[in-house]
Amino acid sequence: MRLVMKFGGSSLADGKRLLHVAEITAQMQQRGDEVVVVTSALGGVTDALINVAKKVSRVEDELKILEATIRLRDRHTQAARDAISDPAILNTVEDLITLRMDELEKALIGISHLGELTDRTLDYITSFGERLAAPILAGAITSLGSEARAFTGGEIGLITDENFQNATPLSFAERRIADTLMPVLGRYIPVVSGFIGETERGVITTLGRGGSDYSATIIGSAIDADEIWLWKDTSGIMTADPKIVPDARRIPVISYIEAMELSYFGAEVLHSRSMEPVIRKKIPIRVKNTFNPEDPGTLIVEKPEKVDEVVKAITVIRDCALVTISGFGMIGVPGVAAEVFSALARKNVNIMMISQGSSERAISILVDGKDLKKAISALESCFPSIKKEIVYRDDVSALAVVGAGMAGTPGVAGRVFSALGKNMINVIMISQGSSEYNISMVVSDSDIERAVRVIHDEFGLGEEG
Repeated sequence: MRLVMKFGGSSLADGKRLLHVAEITAQMQQRGDEVVVVTSALGGVTDALINVAKKVSRVEDELKILEATIRLRDRHTQAARDAISDPAILNTVEDLITLRMDELEKALIGISHLGELTDRTLDYITSFGERLAAPILAGAITSLGSEARAFTGGEIGLITDENFQNATPLSFAERRIADTLMPVLGRYIPVVSGFIGETERGVITTLGRGGSDYSATIIGSAIDADEIWLWKDTSGIMTADPKIVPDARRIPVISYIEAMELSYFGAEVLHSRSMEPVIRKKIPIRVKNTFNPEDPGTLIVEKPEKVDEVVKAITVIRDCALVTISGFGMIGVPGVAAEVFSALARKNVNIMMISQGSSERAISILVDGKDLKKAISALESCFPSIKKEIVYRDDVSALAVVGAGMAGTPGVAGRVFSALGKNMINVIMISQGSSEYNISMVVSDSDIERAVRVIHDEFGLGEEG
């Protein structure tokens, strides 16, 4: 079997867990599988890199830089020593860690002196997490007797546009990845730093937070993998967040479209764009638990053989803001929605949901809470000749009820809103696409967890079956 396996989260917390990941990988190769590994940074490292870069861009402080780089160097060195048993391999990896940390220190000093942190520079800084983790994991696998070699995304051909912080692979990237990896499959295990690529000019880019999943599916599509395994801290995709719903259960099989809906609406198990590369080739994705490798996890396919549940899962996006622009002068005016969308796009504000009444007097939009000020500024620039009012709420969350079985099934929305109404939960805004795979709504932050539990119970999602 040709496999792409991506590891991240707490499975990369320290050297002992890195060794566990190396053992899983070596076992797969030793049973005859052709394996490519994609790795995230060690747990918490990306956040640490972002934090120190932002701090030193505001205050010139070389002592803070030295302290941060020493902590990161010590952590990665200790992880390497815990995971790699061969002294010669360990020495090589430690030398590389030292080299990388020197590069990082110089970059942070430059940011501190300039007092500026651009998206391009932040991509370079955050790339160090994966570029440090990949050699350690490759060394651990090799020390177990299965040869592995570390690569960056750019080195295998993951070429992207220059949209720093959220780059998109160019059309020929998969061909370059295939040219690099196909000749070595079975000879050794490529360990690729996820999350990062590079432009045609060789400048490092990142694919957005959680982008290692995206890296894995791009690579899987490029090499025509039989399956892509995303190793997580949970046993697959759950019917709801277990922190909110204690009896949430694992979903055995789910469709690409359902998984995409869940990932877009806040499910942290998958990167929102990770489905795109595999849908065309119909490559199955399996979400597995690093700490329970025998668990089958969740299989994501084009179309499950049977659809048992009307509703498959419930997910939440927190920290949202709801903005409404209204005015009697907007009624019957052509291009109102177009003007709103264009104004928000110019400010780089992503619209999560939209609602417009048939009177056309008001448009409500849901945005990420951090984009609220930009959204208000954008809307204030709209319709200068019309008297308008802009109001907002920053105490709301979005809830999505997802399931392919909802399509063509009468009464699903009625059950959802009836259950919420019986429990005195007010729905502020509603949206449902024509596919009928997703019913989305906005409720108050104070009601969101209770709303999830109410709907979960209404559809019996916690019952084993």
